[in-house]
Amino acid sequence: MAIRLEDKKQIVSEVNEAATSALSAVLADYRGVSVSDLTTLRKAARENGVYLRVVRNTLLKRAVASTDYECLNPVLTGPTILAFSMEDPGAAARVLKDFAKGNDKFEVKALSIGGKLLGADQLDALASLPTYDQAVSMLMSVMLAPVTKLARTFNEVPTKVTRAVAAVRDQKQAA
Repeated sequence: MAIRLEDKKQIVSEVNEAATSALSAVLADYRGVSVSDLTTLRKAARENGVYLRVVRNTLLKRAVASTDYECLNPVLTGPTILAFSMEDPGAAARVLKDFAKGNDKFEVKALSIGGKLLGADQLDALASLPTYDQAVSMLMSVMLAPVTKLARTFNEVPTKVTRAVAAVRDQKQAA
């Protein structure tokens, strides 16, 4: 079905707007995946703050021009579904990785983060990045460890003194 010029311009501007604010991008080939499965993927993407869109390659090339994701141009062949992580850099990778586990025909082509094109083999590395909340909790646990150790050390001093006094008392009572 032919798309009117106004619709093409709208698609390009919408994808360009998403690309300028995205943290990472993942491209996948969706050939052979049923419509109901793609609907499930779209639902999972919405729940995780991922911008997911099927875009013609020519329109996508125009949309990502002069953005960090211009490096995706060499892999834009065949049917392409695009996923931009909007809030968490690893969100799109996690969503597509989980979806690919249940769908053998779904194949991740490439991904990009920070203006660099990465192969599909790097999907696990990007998907394993912690979320914002996980990263904050990891930082807090690292910051809390020295304080906790200091508190334990201070607590041991009176305990050792009490044990020493008790030992002296027991020794005098025995004598």
